[in-house]
Amino acid sequence: MKPDPTREGRVVEAKFVAGAVDLASLPPPTLVEIAFAGRSNVGKSSLLNAMMQRRSLARTSNTPGCTRQLNMYQVRLADGLTLGFVDLPGYGWARRSKNERSEWQSTVESYLRGRAGLRAVVVIVDVRRGVEDEERQLVEFLQAPRTVSSPHPPEVVLVATKTDKIGAATRRLALEKVNKGAGARAIGFSASTGDGTGELWDRLRRAALA
Repeated sequence: MKPDPTREGRVVEAKFVAGAVDLASLPPPTLVEIAFAGRSNVGKSSLLNAMMQRRSLARTSNTPGCTRQLNMYQVRLADGLTLGFVDLPGYGWARRSKNERSEWQSTVESYLRGRAGLRAVVVIVDVRRGVEDEERQLVEFLQAPRTVSSPHPPEVVLVATKTDKIGAATRRLALEKVNKGAGARAIGFSASTGDGTGELWDRLRRAALA
């Protein structure tokens, strides 16, 4: 059973705002934003639904690369904190042309480097696969120098999903491997059990209010 959220962390409203195929289609950055990035089928949509305390607001699919646009959600908590969650297209998908992958890379990189109001990027890995080259490259990219419109790099929050898929002893070793591979501590997370939800919300709240 999932743990009950605290009153302050209870989501009182979560709604889809926009789906953008390019930066010009995104709404103006009037909210503090949190972006969610991860390779295809890493459990990103399930994590978003768990964080927004909604069953299927973010669409999940068994087909790699289902998210083809930047999907923005507005999330309001019981204490009044309101955030924009931005679901980025999964990287590493196979069923896209080289040109399409290149276009998406340009769009996503422009968003991550220049979006005013972006405070944190949740980098999601499957605890069973660990941190691979694409995740390391993404973290390096996020920590690179910024643009004038967004001078400070967003906080990188590493999350290892699907911890319920492995046993407790194996889980500890797998998380240690993720930590070592990333050079940072990952939050173990399960959308099925709710483990890690509170800790992740605490990190995002701190980043948003910093």
